[in-house]
Amino acid sequence: MQPRPLVLVCCALTLAACQTGPLGRAGDDTAGTPTVDRTVAAAGALAAYLEVLQRLVESGPAEQAEIVVAAQREFELTPTASHQLRYALALAAPGHAGSDPVKAQTLLRELLAVPETMLPAERALAMLELMKVDRQLLLAAENRRLQNDQARVDRDRIAATNRRLQAEIEENARLRKALEEAQAKLEAIANIERERSINPRNSNTEGRQP
Repeated sequence: MQPRPLVLVCCALTLAACQTGPLGRAGDDTAGTPTVDRTVAAAGALAAYLEVLQRLVESGPAEQAEIVVAAQREFELTPTASHQLRYALALAAPGHAGSDPVKAQTLLRELLAVPETMLPAERALAMLELMKVDRQLLLAAENRRLQNDQARVDRDRIAATNRRLQAEIEENARLRKALEEAQAKLEAIANIERERSINPRNSNTEGRQP
């Protein structure tokens, strides 16, 4: 059984949150406070992002739309890295009307182009989400290609069938015309023979005339 996406996100973010930053290493008591502060900040960011994802998964269509609109408004009013990431997560989440993986991909790439604006946990989440969106869009493009190929095969098959049918119709028309012409000739010959059998004298007289 494959792990659920939210479980993978939790694991990745927890690992990222526990990493020590450049202010100190594990076991260095002189840098203990900055490390704790970074961990607390990462944990808070993790909780906020997971709450958005969880609400999108569990909500109905109306509330899902409200979540996406709120995330968009928040990002447009205050375009910080955290707001941009939250908006990208809302757009990347599948299964709701506001889902837009293409736009989410753009937002995530913009964020990862300036990784220093995010906490380690946020960078981990952005990277995971971008990998998921890239894969999703790749599969969607492949699916469209296969559908187009199948549609083209079906169109070619239908066109070939129509050509064969048209050729058979034309051949049947030609044969019917030839048959009608042959029947007309036979009728003409039969009429001549009947006239000769009815008027044999006229036939003989006509035959003796110079």
